[in-house]
Order: sequence, then C-alpha cells, then structure tokens
Amino acid sequence: MAAAGASASASAAETTQTLQLPTLTADLAAQVAQSADATQQAAANYQLQAERDAAAAKAAKQAKADLAEAKKKAEAKKKAEAKKKAEAARKAAAEQAASRSAERTTLAATTTSTASTSSSTATGSAAAVIAFVKAQIGDAYVSGGTGPNSWDCSGLVQTAFKQVGISLPRVSQDQSTAGTQVSLSNLQPGDILYWGSAGSAYHVAVYVGDGMFVGAQNPSTGVAEKPLSYDPPTGAVRVL
Repeated sequence: MAAAGASASASAAETTQTLQLPTLTADLAAQVAQSADATQQAAANYQLQAERDAAAAKAAKQAKADLAEAKKKAEAKKKAEAKKKAEAARKAAAEQAASRSAERTTLAATTTSTASTSSSTATGSAAAVIAFVKAQIGDAYVSGGTGPNSWDCSGLVQTAFKQVGISLPRVSQDQSTAGTQVSLSNLQPGDILYWGSAGSAYHVAVYVGDGMFVGAQNPSTGVAEKPLSYDPPTGAVRVL
C-alpha cells in the first residue's frame, strides 16, 4: 500500500511543470532597439517626403502663376507696341495727306503760269507723241494693254514714244527714270508725268501743254485728257 502511494506521488510530481517566461537577452534587446530606430527613421523619411512634395507643389503653383504673369506682361507689351505702330502709321498718313494737299494747292496755283510759260504748240517729235496720245482718247483702259484699242498707262506712253523712234521701258517705275528729271513748274509738251516716287511710280501720262495731260487713267475713264489739278503728278522726266 505504501509502495502504491509513493508511486502515485512520483507520478504526480512528474506531470507537474513550472512555466517560465523567456529572459530578455542582450541580442533581443538590440534587435528591439534597432526595430524602433528603423521605425523612427521611416517616419522621418515619410515626413521629409511629405515636405518635399508640398514644396514641389508650391513651386509648381508659383511657376504657373509666374508664367501667367509673364504672358500677361508680354501681351500688354505687344498691344502697346501695336498701338504705337498704328499711331505712327496714322501720323505718317496724316502728314502725307497734308503734304499732298499742299502739293495740290501749289500745283493749282502754278498751273496757269506753267501753261503760259511752256510752249502750248508742240513741234517735231513732241508734236508726234502728243498727236498719238490724243488720237487714243476714248479708248478703253485695260491692265497690261498695249493697243491698238485698249491701253494701260505705261503701255500708252511706251507706244507713243515708239512713234518717234524712242524705246522706253515697259513699266511706270522704269519710265519715271527714263529721262532727265524736270520741275513741274517748267514742263514742256511731250514730257512724261509720273505719280509716286521716281523709280517706284505707279502711274504715268504725257503732258500735252496748256496745263493738260493725256493718260490711260483707269477702267472708268479710259484714255482721257485732264488738267494737272485733276490729279497732280509727283514729278516729270524729259526724253525729247
């Protein structure tokens, strides 16, 4: 019986165990500390990235605002320059109109004296040129026309002078420099009148004396004889 009791006690002792918590070793403590540092560093990195993102967004916003301001200033400058050019063009046009008006007034005032001082009766080659252009009065004006029943201004002048053996250039620009430049106050029958600058004239005609000229004017008038005051020329050349 005693043996049985001892056996039972020994068996109970064998099944009874004591639970113990693991001890925190130095290595484990180091790992925990390292993990904490890593977590702190990650948090710091996230914070730094967030700050960088915010700074980039702010910079982009500022750049956009600066670009818009630059465009606004450029547009304002462009408008100011366009306004300045338009104003200069208007001023130049006004000055040109005033000059043209003064020229008309001067020419109108001198037309009578011009007619009286210049020979109204052409002779020789001048008479032949004038007779030719007057014979074409009433013909149609056609751009590029060189006769025999339709003309443009330079075509009529070229053909008229061809009658007396003088070969003139085909276009007004060249005809305006084909001879010796003469004053409008000293015209002689047979002189070539031109409108525009010498070398860049846009119209020519023949002075026929007595303050009159004959030219292929435009589609509405055709070849016509007009007084100088009708459309005052800019200058004249003499080839005869």
